[in-house]
Amino acid sequence: MKIVVLDGYTLNPGDLSWEDLKKIGDLTVYDRTRLEAETVLKNIGDAEIVFTNKTPLTKEVIEKASNLKYIGVLATGYNVVDIEAAVNHNITVTNVPEYSTKSVAQFTMALLLEMCHHVGNHNQAVQNGAWSSSPDFSFWNHPLIELDGKTLGIIGFGNIGQATAKIAQAFGLNILTYSRTKYPELESETCKFVSLDELLENSDIISLHCPLFPETKHIINKANIAKMKDGVMIINTSRGPLIHEEDLKTALNNDKVFAAAIDVASVEPIDANNPLLSAKNCIITPHIAWAPIEARRRLMKTAIENLEAFIAGNSVNVIG
Repeated sequence: MKIVVLDGYTLNPGDLSWEDLKKIGDLTVYDRTRLEAETVLKNIGDAEIVFTNKTPLTKEVIEKASNLKYIGVLATGYNVVDIEAAVNHNITVTNVPEYSTKSVAQFTMALLLEMCHHVGNHNQAVQNGAWSSSPDFSFWNHPLIELDGKTLGIIGFGNIGQATAKIAQAFGLNILTYSRTKYPELESETCKFVSLDELLENSDIISLHCPLFPETKHIINKANIAKMKDGVMIINTSRGPLIHEEDLKTALNNDKVFAAAIDVASVEPIDANNPLLSAKNCIITPHIAWAPIEARRRLMKTAIENLEAFIAGNSVNVIG
C-alpha cells in the first residue's frame, strides 16, 4: 500500500515522527507540494492513500488519481477537498475533529489579553530603556483594559467556542453567543444564546469560532460593524474570509473598532497587500492557534487511527 503525505512540514517540522504511519505502508512524505494540479498529481503518483493539510484535491485531481481510495485531511476543516467528486469516485475522506480545541481557546484568550495589556510592546519598551529613563515608578504606552464584567460575543458555539467561553467566564466575562445550534443546558446567568444583531449590539469583544460557509463569509462587514458598540474589540482564530478585511481596516482606522487580533487571513500566507497590515491597532499572527506540539501530537495520532479504521473496514470521522 502506497501512502503519500502532500504537505507534511506544517504538521511535523521535525519535532514529531512519521514512524507509526510507515508501519502501515510504503510512505512518501513531501514537506510541501505546489498547488497546481499537475504537480499534485505527480506527487500522488499511484498512491492509494493520500494525506493533505492545505494542498487542494480538486475534482480534476481526484478524477485523474485513478488508484486513490482514501484521503486523510490533516485538519478539521476540509474545504481543500472536492467532497462531491470524492464520493462520486468511492474515495473515503476523513478529517480530524477536536484535536486543537484547547489550544485555539487558549490562543484566543492570549490575543484578547494582548489587546488589553500589550505585554509584548511594554516588554520591548523596557528593553529599549524607557522604564530606566522614566521619572515615574511605572508607565504605560497603551490603554490598559480590565475584562471583569464586560461582554464577550462568541459567533459559533461548537467545541472551540464553548471552550473559549469557559475560560472567559473565569475572567469575569459575560457571554453572548450566536450559533446555528443552541444548547439550552449551557445557558446560565453569564451565558446567553441571542440573535446575531443582539450579539453585535451588546458585545464589548467579539470572537469568531464559526465555520466558513457562504452565509458566514464576510460576517464581519461594514453593515454589521455599524451595529457594534464604539470601541469594540474583534478576534478571529477561525477562517480569514469571515472578515471583510477592507471594512475592518476602515473601522480600525476611524476608531469604530478599538482593536483587532487575527490569526487567519483571507489568503494564506498573508498577501503583502492585505489591508489589515496597514490598519491601526491590529495584531496579526501566522495561523498558529492550532499548532502547539500537544495538539499536533493529537492530530497525528488521530489521523493514523482514521487510516487504520478505514483499512479495517470501520471508517470513522468520514466526511460526505
